Amino acid sequence: MFKEVLQDVVDRTEGGVAGLLMGFDGIPVDQYVRESAGAPVDVETVGMEFSVILKEIRKAADLLEAGTAEEVSVRAERLTTVLRVINEEYFVALTLLPHGNFGKARFLLRTASSKLASELT
Repeated sequence: MFKEVLQDVVDRTEGGVAGLLMGFDGIPVDQYVRESAGAPVDVETVGMEFSVILKEIRKAADLLEAGTAEEVSVRAERLTTVLRVINEEYFVALTLLPHGNFGKARFLLRTASSKLASELT
């Protein structure tokens, strides 16, 4: 079920490359990489590295009394990654090319998060 949700988000996002459902402990639950993405993306490594950063952002948001961190995006030269917190234990990530539809990626991740959350409980 998780892979289907990830595939739907990646395939419906222009420029979508890969999707990942991962625990904050760095253990991947499921992933999907679009075949036509070109060069293979090591989505598990991306998720593990960004999980560390996302944990630190969550701590900072708490210390600043800004509320719970819900979403983080990282734009790099070759890839953009959007991370969305599902609950205290899991997050979902979508990686897309620089020309990809960032707004649609955020929207689809937000809607997919509720589907994933209901399946994780």
